Amino acid sequence: MMTRFLSHDLPRSRVLAAVLTVIVLGLAFAPFLFPGAKPLNVAAKILIFIVLVASYDLLLGYTGIVSFAHTMFFGIGAYGIAIASTRLGPGWGSLAAGALGAIALSLVLSLVIGLFSLRVRAIFYAMITLAVASAFQTLASQLSEITGGEDGLNFKLPDMLAPSFQLAEEPFLGAWLDGRFITYYIVFFAALLLFLAMLRIVNSPFGRVLQAIRENDFRAEAIGYRTVVYRTWSNVLGAVFATLAGCLLAIWLRYNGPDTSLSFEIMIDILLIVVIGGMGTMYGAIVGATVFVLAQSYLQDLMALGASATEGVPLLSALLSPDRWLLWLGVLFILSVYFFPTGIVGKLRTWRS
Repeated sequence: MMTRFLSHDLPRSRVLAAVLTVIVLGLAFAPFLFPGAKPLNVAAKILIFIVLVASYDLLLGYTGIVSFAHTMFFGIGAYGIAIASTRLGPGWGSLAAGALGAIALSLVLSLVIGLFSLRVRAIFYAMITLAVASAFQTLASQLSEITGGEDGLNFKLPDMLAPSFQLAEEPFLGAWLDGRFITYYIVFFAALLLFLAMLRIVNSPFGRVLQAIRENDFRAEAIGYRTVVYRTWSNVLGAVFATLAGCLLAIWLRYNGPDTSLSFEIMIDILLIVVIGGMGTMYGAIVGATVFVLAQSYLQDLMALGASATEGVPLLSALLSPDRWLLWLGVLFILSVYFFPTGIVGKLRTWRS
């Protein structure tokens, strides 16, 4: 049963299976295990990044396509929900219209980019996608009447998803059953379904062809596969899943702006997570997103504790200053690449037992 559920792509390591189980159960019961606004925001961000990073790994890890336009599709999804909810008002119909409109736009753009650019190899294609993404971010910032410009858009969700909505007057197992609670589980189950769908795609015959193209596209074409078609479809699928991740982000935040979903910093984060988790492994998105987002969210707090505990040692206290958390985050990334050259998942899969 579990083998079919995971599309016959088992962790192949007891250690990795244990890590994935802990992460999934932690995310599934986060509102009960970690009450509070910040832990729930972190858990929701992990779920959204799992979908976003897995969709990018579909391109980079499974097809060998280096694209810098992934945040563009992420932003299209977020803006689709934001614009529809702002113009049409709060309602489930607005969310559906925004998501469908965003998917349609992403389909067209990804197909155009794929048809006109995927014949270009390596760094040239990456530069084209970077130019397109930069142009789209500039456009989103300037079309203030539609996108809200630099200020972005705040919008309301259906009443059931509003923080003021209450299913019960008393907390259940330490968690308030309010609109935020419902929204979190919408994000959780949507992320779960999207991840399983991508896992099924990469383990299908279509996914095997993508991996063959990644290994040697000339040989794949020589045996009869039209590599441009497969690479284009990979680009389209990655764009659609990234768009849906953007929809989840907007639903969770109830806000969207250029820096929230279109920033190039998000693209860098995606690349870091793919490398940390392991390219060409869907499970790498789960492990990498969890490690990265937790470090990004709590490293500064841990360093503040360390600095206060080492006040008597001036040099060590200065090194552990919370202001230097980005430095230590970079150090952790370098160490992870050094000790896990194939990513955390790739390393754990070698520890079979």
